[in-house]
Amino acid sequence: MQTRPEPSSHRKPGKMSWFPTAHPISWIMLVVTTLAILLTSIDRQLLPTVLPAIMKDFNLTEVQAGWLNSLNFIGTFVGAMLFGVLADVFGKGYRRSWTWVAAIGVAVAAGIGTFFSRTLGSLQIWRVIMGVGTGGSEPVNVAIIGEWWQKENRGFAVGVHHTGFPFGQFLGPVLMGAIIAVATWREAFVWIPLLGVPIMLAQVMIGTKRNQEKVYGWIRENNMTVPIEEDDSNKLENPFKLMKIALSNRNVASSVAMIFLFLWAEAGVATFMTLHLTERVGLSLAEAAVISGASGLTGWIGQAFWGTLSDHLGRKFSLRIIGLGWTVSVLACIFIDSAVSGWFILIIWGLFRNSPFPVTYALLIDSTPKAAASSMGLMIGIALGLSGFLVAPVAGYFIQTWGWTANYMMLAFACVLAFIPMAMLKETVVRQDN
Repeated sequence: MQTRPEPSSHRKPGKMSWFPTAHPISWIMLVVTTLAILLTSIDRQLLPTVLPAIMKDFNLTEVQAGWLNSLNFIGTFVGAMLFGVLADVFGKGYRRSWTWVAAIGVAVAAGIGTFFSRTLGSLQIWRVIMGVGTGGSEPVNVAIIGEWWQKENRGFAVGVHHTGFPFGQFLGPVLMGAIIAVATWREAFVWIPLLGVPIMLAQVMIGTKRNQEKVYGWIRENNMTVPIEEDDSNKLENPFKLMKIALSNRNVASSVAMIFLFLWAEAGVATFMTLHLTERVGLSLAEAAVISGASGLTGWIGQAFWGTLSDHLGRKFSLRIIGLGWTVSVLACIFIDSAVSGWFILIIWGLFRNSPFPVTYALLIDSTPKAAASSMGLMIGIALGLSGFLVAPVAGYFIQTWGWTANYMMLAFACVLAFIPMAMLKETVVRQDN
């Protein structure tokens, strides 16, 4: 049975459950933040999904297309670091909602700007700005859900919330496939980001001080641990102090290295999967767009399962199994030579594809509660920003020079290397055997 620090000196924590109970507002916030992650996921699918059409319009090679995709990750690096720190500086808990709204507002504006772009230069600029918005929204969104659920079920909440990524990876290409079947790739950059407007409104309406007080009161009444002390939510923090906390923590440094390698592999597969299916398999762009998102069909299972398992059996235990699944799945992409094999292999990959991230997010919130968003912003900024920026042109070069098999072997090797920083992580879930 798992034990945790007591919420107070007079209360014993409630019994851990595999399917937790929570205040209704916590469940509503879980839905809202999941929709927010869904939007972030769809936004990140925009360029890779329509990349063949953009390459045709601008007469780009695979390497040039890879560099275009990399620009989005430059923005991700800046946005995650900037908004991650700002979310801690201006207050925790309910106050984070406004930081998230600002980040999504940047992404919506970038999508509209992309639609009106008529030159490669303007398209490149808006790609950077879109990355600032999506990169900034993710660490803030994870911090939000981590502070609206009791600590005992943090892995479950973050894992379920992160199902928005696999759902977005499937629904995004489906939506974009439908759009480009009747219009052009430009229209996708208008309609998809606008989905964020109702989610922004819902976040502001639910994420209030009054609702947070209700949730925290319920958590205490049920002998569980509040995520943060309510007094802390109103403090203005020193940004340099927050970054020092994040940078000096061993779990943060190890997580950055580990997630960098997983994201290197993910971006290398996802960026060119539509091209793989059109060029190597011979499918139409619309059909390839749908199949490229097949991992989303099973991704939600992995997200919820691994996050919950990590609450009970430990973060590192879950990450080891996920890492093995990742390595095998990426190598299996070598054998995608038909629509059927594409569906099958990508669906298997979905069980592992996004799973390292919610488990690691829960680990970071456990490790640096006073600088949670800063730590996650640091990890997302460096790991996602740098890996996404670097891998696309490298993978493009591998494909162009040595072919698809060499590319997938290189990406699988990155998954193997991820076990090194994984071994250096300090477990944050305490288990006690009966």
